[in-house]
Amino acid sequence: MLGLVLILTGLGFLGYVGWQYYGTNIVAERNQAEVKEQIVEDWGQQIDGAAIGLLRVPRFGDDFEVPINESFSDEALTSGVGSYEKGADAGQLGNFVIAGHRVTRGEPFRDFLELEPGDIVEVETRTHLYIYEMRTNGRDITVDFTTSWPLFPVPDPDQRGAEPTEHLLTMLTCSELFHTRDRQVAIGVLVEEREKPVPQAEAAAAPAS
Repeated sequence: MLGLVLILTGLGFLGYVGWQYYGTNIVAERNQAEVKEQIVEDWGQQIDGAAIGLLRVPRFGDDFEVPINESFSDEALTSGVGSYEKGADAGQLGNFVIAGHRVTRGEPFRDFLELEPGDIVEVETRTHLYIYEMRTNGRDITVDFTTSWPLFPVPDPDQRGAEPTEHLLTMLTCSELFHTRDRQVAIGVLVEEREKPVPQAEAAAAPAS
């Protein structure tokens, strides 16, 4: 009887691990596809939703494109990457902070440790394309998950309360593939801002000057 219980317990554990490392990825990929489709549809209708834009990181692959969702909630992080609600908006003065999983739930930041200074990160919103250039790599800055300075307007442990003078991007993820308290931090700066063309439907609705 004890042997049967141990076998069933082992099978249950394996099933849980399999769900975490494979099942959640399948669900996340489906969620991301749905959110990306909704983003484009909302942009065309000028609708503001929970998803604020799309993230592209050429270092992560030519076809890498995931939604950027509002907040760091489980739902947001299962549908792409999340953004810090109290931080700066994309492209704005201050610190635009995003976070994503390295493993499970779609693994958007699986290749985070491959980031290098000079890498380009694109953030597209309904009206603009913001292009950031990374200042740091994805390996060298490791902090405990309770550390708050990466969320500061000036992401520097010695700059609490400092007024921002730059348009920065801070990216966060888990340090190891398995459960860990540590987080990796990578920081970039805005180098280009492009205003997107006005959608035809929106232009047609605008009053004549």
